[in-house]
Amino acid sequence: MTQPLPFSVSDAAAARIARVIATRTASASTEGKAPPAALRVAVEAGGCNGFQYQFRLIGQDDIAPDDVRLDKGEALVIVDPVSLDLLAGAELDFADKLMGAHFTVNNPNAASSCGCGTSFSVA
Repeated sequence: MTQPLPFSVSDAAAARIARVIATRTASASTEGKAPPAALRVAVEAGGCNGFQYQFRLIGQDDIAPDDVRLDKGEALVIVDPVSLDLLAGAELDFADKLMGAHFTVNNPNAASSCGCGTSFSVA
């Protein structure tokens, strides 16, 4: 029996990641730069509630051997092992609403979060 991944990616997030990487890959090739290969999701100390989410496009050379790879469709999400502990059971999603479009993490471990949605605390 296989265990579910401790962190998942919604269809909306995967589609957006794939579009962003495709766009950046096209512009990188015309500029002679290395194309992005994945979206790195990390949790770092800081923010107004103790922890904050970080989202960053990374190249293939920025993927460490101990990173967790989450493949969903044409999208690749990378999470480091330390961040994965704080993301257990969470899902990366993409919201496109009247107030703007953004990635969001639906995290059952977050006891509280700030209004911007990038900072949280754990119980």
